[in-house]
Amino acid sequence: MRISSGVPGFDELVQGGLLTDRLYVVSGPPGSGKTTFCSQFITQGAKEGESCLYVTMHETKTELMQDMSGYDFGFDRAMQSDAVQFLNLVTESGKRTITQFGTDGGLTNRLVAYIEQNDIQRVVIDSTMLLQHFMNDVDSEITGFLSALKQTEATTLLISEMTDPSSYSDEHYLAHGVVFFHNFLEGGSMTRGVQVIKMRGTAIDCDIREISFSDRGLQVHADTKVET
Repeated sequence: MRISSGVPGFDELVQGGLLTDRLYVVSGPPGSGKTTFCSQFITQGAKEGESCLYVTMHETKTELMQDMSGYDFGFDRAMQSDAVQFLNLVTESGKRTITQFGTDGGLTNRLVAYIEQNDIQRVVIDSTMLLQHFMNDVDSEITGFLSALKQTEATTLLISEMTDPSSYSDEHYLAHGVVFFHNFLEGGSMTRGVQVIKMRGTAIDCDIREISFSDRGLQVHADTKVET
């Protein structure tokens, strides 16, 4: 079964949508479109009546909504609906919420229990860089964290700050799919693109496709390849 990403043009790159109950890593440099992509993914889930969870470690709900306020794809309505739960793990309320799901096993067990007990279908986790606040040794604990997420019945997008698409880390090897966003100067102007580097169970070509931003959010131009 596949579900829509909510991003116009992207589903054409992955045979009609993302396979459900899998873990996907969304990578790229700052400002390349990762958060917008994930916000559209959550919004699509809310529109389809799915139970969604947005986990962050550095933004309040208000700040995130303000960041997306320039778009009219419905993120604000989704975030204010009963379909989407928001969890900031560094706030006192966030800590209290997650602690209700146990104290053993650290963040991994508590977050997985939260997802399972709330029957969450779509998850966004922003981002891997901030996991160091919750793990004593990220290098050794990240494998268990990602493996546990893969065992849930949620389709999860994990945001990863990354500038070099050829420099893989543990999350890229463990994930079912890896989507990389590019933004680079070419001929004095900014060129943006998206590249599906890995997608298990899906035929992909790994070419970089052009993307653009408008008041409707991020759009993938599936028929336009970016020459590098």
